[in-house]
Amino acid sequence: MSTHAFERSRLRAARELAGLSQTKLARESGLTPAAISQFESGAARPSPDTSGVLASVLGVPQEFFQEAMVESHEGFFRSLRRTSVSDRRRARAIAHVAHDLAVHASSARRFCPGDVPMLPVSGLQAERAEIEAIAAQVRTLWGLPSGPVHDVVELLETHGVAVTRLPLDNPDVDAFSLPFSDHPVIVLGADKNDRARSRFDSAHELAHLVLHGEQIWGVKEVEAQAHQFAAAFLMPAEDIHDQLPTAVDWPALFALKRHWQVSLAALLMRARTLGRISENTYLTAIKAASARGWRRVEPVPLGRPEQPTKLLAYLASADSAPARAILPSHIVESLTAASAA
Repeated sequence: MSTHAFERSRLRAARELAGLSQTKLARESGLTPAAISQFESGAARPSPDTSGVLASVLGVPQEFFQEAMVESHEGFFRSLRRTSVSDRRRARAIAHVAHDLAVHASSARRFCPGDVPMLPVSGLQAERAEIEAIAAQVRTLWGLPSGPVHDVVELLETHGVAVTRLPLDNPDVDAFSLPFSDHPVIVLGADKNDRARSRFDSAHELAHLVLHGEQIWGVKEVEAQAHQFAAAFLMPAEDIHDQLPTAVDWPALFALKRHWQVSLAALLMRARTLGRISENTYLTAIKAASARGWRRVEPVPLGRPEQPTKLLAYLASADSAPARAILPSHIVESLTAASAA
């Protein structure tokens, strides 16, 4: 057990996992909102009895409050306007539990050490060429051969990233990431049965970890940069340039979709970005795809999305008993169910 008698950040995390405000937690635990605020700020520390009451109300083991907690920023969320603050905070708290699991799994030698390279972009106005070069550098550092990435999720887990799927019934909370220095966390949406979309989401979140880390988040420019990185990481220019058609050739694009395991939309954007098709040709293709209903459901399905396996294997082993004893069981089980779905 940790020597920390009470880790104030854990109380906030438990409260956000339960979706409770400070006022509601105070009411349900028989305390005052001021007391809850003081416990979370560190101005006061609850007694063991009070800590037990809070743990019971919040549905966490009392030992949960005694574990050290690594802080991070609010997370790289794709659409801040579409997601409520409470939903983002709950999702972020779930990601902290995933990080806890990765730390415990690593201690049990059942999870790979983290080695995501930090290659900060020069600024919000960085040129695409710079981002493409960083994506190529990551591929080189990780020893990837030319051509498509076989399994993006497996690759991330091999390099110590805790990948999980989000057990939330809210489609507005998309994939996001938290840049912990030891084991970064990438949380993928659980409701999108689209392999191409999931692969791009994974690469997009990797971009945030590589390019942005703890430095910048929450602005539209970082999302655009992450999209550029993901496209370059999944479809390196030197490998795909000559394969891309110079006109709207659907059979050729279907074949490329199967080979590169990316969406038609991503291929068309890459063709435009690399100068293989003009802006007008790109717009014509997008309109044609929309008219066919392909913007909603594309043809040529690629099968089941890539699934995280490392944390699931750890949780299925006896080695996970110490982690299960101190982490909220309902969150651990929901992470397991969402990632195994």
